[in-house]
Amino acid sequence: MDTIKARLTADMKTAMKAGDKPRLATIRMLIAAIKQREIDERREVSDDETMAILTKQAKQRRESIAQYESAGRDDLKAVEEADLAVIETYLPQQLSDQEIEAAVAEIIAAEQASELSQMGAVMKAARERLAGRADMSVVSQAVRHRLSA
Repeated sequence: MDTIKARLTADMKTAMKAGDKPRLATIRMLIAAIKQREIDERREVSDDETMAILTKQAKQRRESIAQYESAGRDDLKAVEEADLAVIETYLPQQLSDQEIEAAVAEIIAAEQASELSQMGAVMKAARERLAGRADMSVVSQAVRHRLSA
């Protein structure tokens, strides 16, 4: 069984042998984040939990990129973009905006939601269905737009 952790370890060894220091540093950071969660919870994390950790790391990089861009720090932005590119190789293919809109429409219909006050239930269902495949802030905006229209 090829787990994400096993893939990260194998890729770390490959990056070491190839002398790819930026990729190696990013992979080590990901492995450290996973091990930290395992130590905190005193158990081995599942592949789903590992995917959630990777998704969180990718989100942090996107936020950093936006902050560095607004501050005019292109040097730091480039480092974060390189990290994000490595992290994204371990994440499932992200949904397009049209696919997110279609999924949100289906979820709203399934939840029979018609008011903004029902956004919590819709987001819970969306999180279960789209986790790791879509940025939840984009999903949230789509749900808010549909329910307020």
